[in-house]
Amino acid sequence: MTNSALMTRNETLNIESELKPENRTEIAEKLGKVLASTYVLYHKTQGFHWNVTGPMFISVHELTETQYKDLAAAIDDIAERVRTLGAPAPMGLAGYVGDSQVLDQSEFPTVGQMLETLARDHLTVADEMRGIVEAAEQVKDVYTADLLTARIGAHEEAAWMLKALAAS
Repeated sequence: MTNSALMTRNETLNIESELKPENRTEIAEKLGKVLASTYVLYHKTQGFHWNVTGPMFISVHELTETQYKDLAAAIDDIAERVRTLGAPAPMGLAGYVGDSQVLDQSEFPTVGQMLETLARDHLTVADEMRGIVEAAEQVKDVYTADLLTARIGAHEEAAWMLKALAAS
């Protein structure tokens, strides 16, 4: 017999807050989409990290390791914010791929293509977050706005580093 206290539950929590329930739901849904994009970018970054070869191996390997670790922490922060807003955090790889603005990739590109792809993907996620920051600010969800504003800076810096490494 399964102990129901130990089961994972996909439920909306009743959170008492100045944020209206419908606004929390709207922001949580938007965060779920950016969680998907961040997760796909994390997976792609780690895949490139594992498969990079050639003269730029050490530089790209170390940079992508730093970046995928940052993305892993961001995934947790975003999912926990969804939960804090009272909604269940999205699960399932197929759902993440379907909801992501970042395209999944299974081909092995050149190192230059890896760097350009990741730079573009970081900027895509940053742009997706900008829309959520605006929505969060409109409903006075300052924590979500601050969280994503910081993440936008991290994504822009990651894109800069990738582009600088790719420059010839």
